[in-house]
Amino acid sequence: MLLLAGSVPVEKLPLLIGPIEVTANGIKIDGHELPMNRGNEAMMTAACLICQEYGIDAPVGMVAGDIGKREGSIAIYKHLAEHLPEMDVEVMTLHYVMPDLKLNKKILETVDTMENKPIMIADAGSMYVAKAGGDSHYYTVFTPDLGETAFLADEKADHPSFTRGFIFNMEEDVPELIRRAYAGNNAAPTMFVKGKIDYICQDGEIVDTIDSPLVATMEPIGGTGDLITGMISGLIYAGLSPLQACRIAGRVNRVAGELAQPTPATQIDKILHFLPQALNKVQKQLG
Repeated sequence: MLLLAGSVPVEKLPLLIGPIEVTANGIKIDGHELPMNRGNEAMMTAACLICQEYGIDAPVGMVAGDIGKREGSIAIYKHLAEHLPEMDVEVMTLHYVMPDLKLNKKILETVDTMENKPIMIADAGSMYVAKAGGDSHYYTVFTPDLGETAFLADEKADHPSFTRGFIFNMEEDVPELIRRAYAGNNAAPTMFVKGKIDYICQDGEIVDTIDSPLVATMEPIGGTGDLITGMISGLIYAGLSPLQACRIAGRVNRVAGELAQPTPATQIDKILHFLPQALNKVQKQLG
């Protein structure tokens, strides 16, 4: 099973768990339809499209409503801590949740009891809590943007808002931020750093960069980075190595953006429409 977990900004939405179905307007989980033009849902849609293209089972989604009051995030934490071993999860991506060190460690304690541990991917709030708790070593892949990479590089910060200024202002020296993140044991073995230039890292080394096609109008479109996380999740579940998954996902994201010919007003669903075509193109390019 590929499990994708994260909260959504919908008040009083209960914990939903079930196979993700892509619909005309978004995604459907456990009978509830959610719009795809938000980060978590965009990530899940991208993973679904990858799974469809590879002819494998649809991902299972776990979502709950959270508008900042923590209820939804707590529900996700507690369900994973209590039920993860019985869920037969091979790959698990943890996305937008309110960081909670104590509850996240409960999940990791559960993972420690499992004979077959899932491959774990983290982005957004789930990546923050992993780093803040000194638990990055549990995860296989992180997918930070440049600001988040600065946070990972700051060994003293426990949230991106508290990243020290001199480190945050090092964003022009991405390799140094990456070096610091790994030196402080705050990076996953494989890391995809999203930016104008994408950096793909393995065990502390930058092993690939992606800088084309450069579609400047993708920058203001919310959710484009989440597509990368979703695609990496689906590709790993399809059997690719984390490094291969990152190399393909980063290129597919850019090609899909180029095919969509976006403007700053473009919504993420238009780019998602081109993911299958972009995947086919990138696979031919890479052989």
